[in-house]
Amino acid sequence: MNASTYRATFRIAPDHPSLPGHFPGYPLVPGVVLLEQVALALRAWRNQRLARVVEAKFVAPLLPAEQAELSLIENGTRVRFEILRGEVLLARGIVEGAES
Repeated sequence: MNASTYRATFRIAPDHPSLPGHFPGYPLVPGVVLLEQVALALRAWRNQRLARVVEAKFVAPLLPAEQAELSLIENGTRVRFEILRGEVLLARGIVEGAES
Protein backbone atom coordinates (compact mmCIF):
# COMPACT_ATOMS: atom_id res chain seq x y z
CA MET A 1 0.00 0.00 0.00
CA ASN A 2 1.22 3.51 -0.73
CA ALA A 3 -0.16 7.01 -0.28
CA SER A 4 -2.18 6.80 -3.51
CA THR A 5 -4.07 3.63 -2.49
CA TYR A 6 -5.84 2.27 0.57
CA ARG A 7 -7.11 -1.25 1.24
CA ALA A 8 -9.31 -2.68 3.97
CA THR A 9 -11.35 -5.80 4.54
CA PHE A 10 -14.76 -5.90 6.16
CA ARG A 11 -17.73 -8.12 6.96
CA ILE A 12 -21.29 -7.05 7.58
CA ALA A 13 -22.71 -8.91 10.58
CA PRO A 14 -25.78 -11.09 10.00
CA ASP A 15 -27.64 -9.08 12.64
CA HIS A 16 -27.08 -5.71 10.92
CA PRO A 17 -30.34 -3.74 11.23
CA SER A 18 -30.72 -3.20 7.45
CA LEU A 19 -30.79 -6.89 6.56
CA PRO A 20 -34.29 -8.04 7.62
CA GLY A 21 -35.94 -5.79 5.03
CA HIS A 22 -33.37 -6.34 2.29
CA PHE A 23 -34.67 -8.94 1.38
CA PRO A 24 -36.91 -11.03 3.64
CA GLY A 25 -35.88 -14.67 3.51
CA TYR A 26 -32.73 -13.94 1.46
CA PRO A 27 -30.80 -11.08 3.04
CA LEU A 28 -28.35 -9.14 0.87
CA VAL A 29 -26.11 -6.32 2.04
CA PRO A 30 -27.68 -3.11 0.66
CA GLY A 31 -25.61 -0.85 -1.58
CA VAL A 32 -25.90 1.99 0.92
CA VAL A 33 -24.14 -0.19 3.52
CA LEU A 34 -21.32 -0.80 1.04
CA LEU A 35 -21.08 2.95 0.46
CA GLU A 36 -20.90 3.39 4.24
CA GLN A 37 -17.78 1.21 4.17
CA VAL A 38 -16.34 3.48 1.46
CA ALA A 39 -17.06 6.49 3.69
CA LEU A 40 -15.42 4.84 6.71
CA ALA A 41 -12.35 3.94 4.65
CA LEU A 42 -12.08 7.48 3.26
CA ARG A 43 -12.18 8.81 6.82
CA ALA A 44 -9.48 6.33 7.94
CA TRP A 45 -7.26 7.02 4.92
CA ARG A 46 -7.53 10.76 4.40
CA ASN A 47 -9.54 11.96 7.40
CA GLN A 48 -12.16 13.17 4.94
CA ARG A 49 -15.90 12.79 4.93
CA LEU A 50 -17.69 11.40 1.91
CA ALA A 51 -19.02 14.51 0.18
CA ARG A 52 -20.38 13.10 -3.07
CA VAL A 53 -20.92 9.81 -4.86
CA VAL A 54 -20.09 10.66 -8.47
CA GLU A 55 -20.72 7.19 -9.79
CA ALA A 56 -21.56 3.81 -8.26
CA LYS A 57 -22.30 0.48 -9.88
CA PHE A 58 -23.28 -2.61 -7.92
CA VAL A 59 -22.61 -5.72 -10.01
CA ALA A 60 -22.83 -8.68 -7.63
CA PRO A 61 -24.38 -9.25 -4.18
CA LEU A 62 -22.60 -9.47 -0.86
CA LEU A 63 -24.18 -11.80 1.65
CA PRO A 64 -24.10 -11.19 5.41
CA ALA A 65 -20.87 -12.37 7.10
CA GLU A 66 -18.99 -12.71 3.79
CA GLN A 67 -15.60 -11.01 3.75
CA ALA A 68 -15.05 -8.29 1.19
CA GLU A 69 -12.01 -6.21 0.27
CA LEU A 70 -12.31 -2.50 -0.37
CA SER A 71 -9.74 -0.55 -2.38
CA LEU A 72 -9.55 3.22 -2.67
CA ILE A 73 -7.36 4.62 -5.45
CA GLU A 74 -6.47 8.26 -6.06
CA ASN A 75 -7.97 9.56 -9.27
CA GLY A 76 -7.02 13.24 -9.45
CA THR A 77 -9.22 15.11 -6.99
CA ARG A 78 -11.57 12.13 -6.82
CA VAL A 79 -11.21 8.64 -5.40
CA ARG A 80 -12.05 5.47 -7.29
CA PHE A 81 -13.32 2.54 -5.23
CA GLU A 82 -13.68 -1.18 -5.82
CA ILE A 83 -15.22 -3.79 -3.56
CA LEU A 84 -14.37 -7.44 -4.23
CA ARG A 85 -15.22 -10.81 -2.74
CA GLY A 86 -12.18 -12.84 -3.70
CA GLU A 87 -11.85 -12.28 -7.44
CA VAL A 88 -15.49 -11.24 -7.89
CA LEU A 89 -16.20 -7.53 -8.37
CA LEU A 90 -19.14 -6.49 -6.19
CA ALA A 91 -19.15 -2.72 -6.65
CA ARG A 92 -17.12 0.06 -8.17
CA GLY A 93 -17.38 3.79 -8.52
CA ILE A 94 -15.99 7.25 -7.92
CA VAL A 95 -16.45 9.46 -4.87
CA GLU A 96 -15.32 12.88 -3.71
CA GLY A 97 -14.14 13.66 -0.23
CA ALA A 98 -14.15 16.88 1.74
CA GLU A 99 -12.41 18.07 4.86
CA SER A 100 -14.26 17.12 8.01
